[in-house]
Amino acid sequence: MRILTASFDELPARTAYDVWRLRQTVFVVEQECPYPDLDGRDLEPATRHLVLLEDDPDPRVIGTLRVLDDGDRARIGRVVVAAEARGRGLAARLMDEAMTLCGEREVRLDAQTGLAGFYEGFGFAVTGPEFDEDGIMHVPMARPAGRPPRP
Repeated sequence: MRILTASFDELPARTAYDVWRLRQTVFVVEQECPYPDLDGRDLEPATRHLVLLEDDPDPRVIGTLRVLDDGDRARIGRVVVAAEARGRGLAARLMDEAMTLCGEREVRLDAQTGLAGFYEGFGFAVTGPEFDEDGIMHVPMARPAGRPPRP
């Protein structure tokens, strides 16, 4: 198992296809949340895609997230692990890599409410009221600048 970190232009075509298929499978189909996944931010030159690949026997995408550049801070989003790969700490592995990539910059994300505790383990704190995003409750969270990648 390995994590590929790449810009959009560096993603192999088949890997990119599998990333978007996984996001669609989980967010749109499994969570019954039709939303415009292809928002243009994947294409931004500073965006980094972290793709968790299982090489058994051929590379297979089992998790992914993206790190966006929002100027003076980073934003993590589209954190997803395939249903058959959950419960093995793989989302934490992706987040560890993302936090290392972000360094000591401020980092923000919008967490599904039930996952706020997971993100607190990476130094995030809730910064505002719960809100409904496409039928799923979320909370805004941030990790302040100057914090090490993992508390």
